[in-house]
Amino acid sequence: MNIITLENIHKVFTERQVFDGASFYLEEGEKVGVVGINGTGKSTLLKIIAGLEEADDGKRILANHLVVEYLAQHTNFAPEEDMLSCISEGLSGEEKVNKETQAKAMLTGLGITEFSQKVGTLSGGQQKRLALTKILLSDADVLLLDEPTNHLDQRMTSWLEETLKRSKKTIIMVTHDRYFLDSVCNRIVEVDKGKIYSYAENYSGFLQLKAEREDMERAADRKRKSLLRTELAWVQRGARARSTKQKFRLNRYEELKNVKDAETDGTVELGSIATRMGKTTIEIENLTKGFDGKNYIKDFTYFFRKQDRIGIVGGNGCGKTTLMKLIAGKLEPDAGSVKIGQTIKIGYYSQKIEDADAKMDPQQKIIDYIRDAADYVQTSEGPVSASAMLERFLFIKSAQYNLLGKLSGGEKRRLNLLRVLMEAPNVLILDEPTNDLDITTLTVLEDFLDSFEGIVIVVSHDRYFLDRTVSRIFAFMEDGTLRQFEGGYTDYELQMEEEGLLHPVMPVSQGKSVEEKKKAQEDWKKQSAANKKLKFTFQEQKDYEVIEDEIAALEEKLRCLEADMVKYGRDFGKLNDLTKEKEATEKLLEEKMDRWMYLEDLAERIKNQ
Repeated sequence: MNIITLENIHKVFTERQVFDGASFYLEEGEKVGVVGINGTGKSTLLKIIAGLEEADDGKRILANHLVVEYLAQHTNFAPEEDMLSCISEGLSGEEKVNKETQAKAMLTGLGITEFSQKVGTLSGGQQKRLALTKILLSDADVLLLDEPTNHLDQRMTSWLEETLKRSKKTIIMVTHDRYFLDSVCNRIVEVDKGKIYSYAENYSGFLQLKAEREDMERAADRKRKSLLRTELAWVQRGARARSTKQKFRLNRYEELKNVKDAETDGTVELGSIATRMGKTTIEIENLTKGFDGKNYIKDFTYFFRKQDRIGIVGGNGCGKTTLMKLIAGKLEPDAGSVKIGQTIKIGYYSQKIEDADAKMDPQQKIIDYIRDAADYVQTSEGPVSASAMLERFLFIKSAQYNLLGKLSGGEKRRLNLLRVLMEAPNVLILDEPTNDLDITTLTVLEDFLDSFEGIVIVVSHDRYFLDRTVSRIFAFMEDGTLRQFEGGYTDYELQMEEEGLLHPVMPVSQGKSVEEKKKAQEDWKKQSAANKKLKFTFQEQKDYEVIEDEIAALEEKLRCLEADMVKYGRDFGKLNDLTKEKEATEKLLEEKMDRWMYLEDLAERIKNQ
């Protein structure tokens, strides 16, 4: 039964329309994943469901006595409050003891073992995990989770994955973790251009159904445009037909012309952007770094090779970001050395906007923030202006003069990524790039990294992103050493599992067998290989170059045949021959027109891919 319904909702923020007559329903027991490009309204949808935001128009209907709890992206605890007290708030006696016992077990699973701390002493990530624990232990019927996997390492994410799969609660979550969506959700909801689309599938099923939906929309749009071109050709060339038929064609042309084009997602398009790299890259020898008497990085040595794709993994607080800062020259080692080649240009993408080299002034314009890096950037396609690059990153021209302070967190992350790339580095250090970036941006970033002619070093808790982008893993061990594994994250996980080194409480890769994991990895590779670009065959290119001239020649031949039929109107033998020739010419013209429509269609798809 439906327990929540949003009917025909509208919502506008300043000049941006977030929802335009969108509808949403939720049935008891569902686990729904919400996806969409940053800024389309995913968090707004959760807030409207929670009653924290009001729609400008439309209905919000909740079942009687329904209790809804909302996990925001940013926490709001009182700094002086005890950790356990904020979870057992309002309880007493045995009920309080039971709740705090459950909280301790859950917090331990999320990597927090000191329970006497004040909330104000916790990091932002720890506070998010505390808030997650509180909502998971609540008596709510419906949990609304906004980015629950942010600030969780791989083991914590696996723990949460299994916890939510076993939960009997109804759950709606916004997350960009594709393995997580695939494992936990039984329905995917997409927020797209003011509308809400529902798919009764996990993430893999959603991808297939969305592709089918978009193919149908594009096919219908291509058919309309092909008909429009045909009608336009008739109108421009002057169809030799009776006036009533000509009037019908003109009316149909106007109808087709006024149909709104099918809307498609903006995509982040990136040509290869990099500076030439010399013989010496980055050479790390016996690197050691510690804080407060503890060695986080111990005696690490590695010489980076050109086009290395390196993933760094480990628990929260183990030293991953410290290692990135040492490589980037933002920290000095206690021992050992980091040698940077003369031609090396490092692009550092920080997990926190406030840690970026180029601070974001809320009063600065978007275009000026990018132009501070470069007015133009040299890509494999030639020089591209800052404004054009912004358009490729989904910042349309009319929005490029907006202030940075108006951007959402995800939009700021996307803009900061562009800023890093505009500096044309040949070494990319990506520290948690998947936090706050939508799946569309992540997908194209992954494609860009495929063609990036330089070194990529990634710190990420996103298992899918690591499987997709890296070919070697360095994992932090408990003693501060780093161990090398060949392959992506799944390969690392398999080897650790076989050696019995994974945490026994933490399930791995959704409990799949070794064979299933390997098959899943092969499926992803096949899917990537299938995404080949369209192009003309030799014959199609040849036909495309001459077909309009051939059509014009056939139309001229028909005009001559019609004139001859008038001329030889009394010569029935000649008239019979002319009629047969006219019919054959008309048939050939029809075939050429069909071929022309197909080739025009294909040319447009090649242009827009």
